Amino acid sequence: MDSWKGDVSGLLAAVAYVPSPNSDDRPGSANIELLVIHNISLPPGEFGGRGIVELFTNRLDPRAHPYYREIQGVKVSSHFLIRRDGELIQFVPCALRAWHAGQSEWRGRSCCNVFSIGVELEGADDQPFTDSQYAVLADLTRTLKRAYPIQDCVGHSDIATPPGRKTDPGPHFDWVRFRAMLERP
Repeated sequence: MDSWKGDVSGLLAAVAYVPSPNSDDRPGSANIELLVIHNISLPPGEFGGRGIVELFTNRLDPRAHPYYREIQGVKVSSHFLIRRDGELIQFVPCALRAWHAGQSEWRGRSCCNVFSIGVELEGADDQPFTDSQYAVLADLTRTLKRAYPIQDCVGHSDIATPPGRKTDPGPHFDWVRFRAMLERP
């Protein structure tokens, strides 16, 4: 994961790229200083389907599941998705702003999408994440930290405003394990 297709675009080499329209240019000379960890499953609590990819590419069929009608028309995407088996998919080049954090604030700065990279873990608040997901997330984070001046890694719940609006990555995300893995080469 150490090689990039281009520092300017921020596409990772050898990673599946599925372009999402749910992004735009970062304003001005915004530095990428934050990595935001999320969780998602579509339909809720189900893993391995096409729902996440379809949501992030605005192709989610509201007739395919009752929950999809509730989120019809939502325009959202993270930069990356890590599946349960460790598969890594990129939706938005890192040089662009992905629409993943919504209303948010970190260290007194609002609009975290401007200066962050979003990583979705396929999962749910009530289930542990897989060893493969932790391994890929740690590797991806180390790679991104070498390329950008990332100062912190936080959960969506840590930055969402108002507080309590979001719960992900949830209580089963092991922050101690993740941070220890970042210290390994």
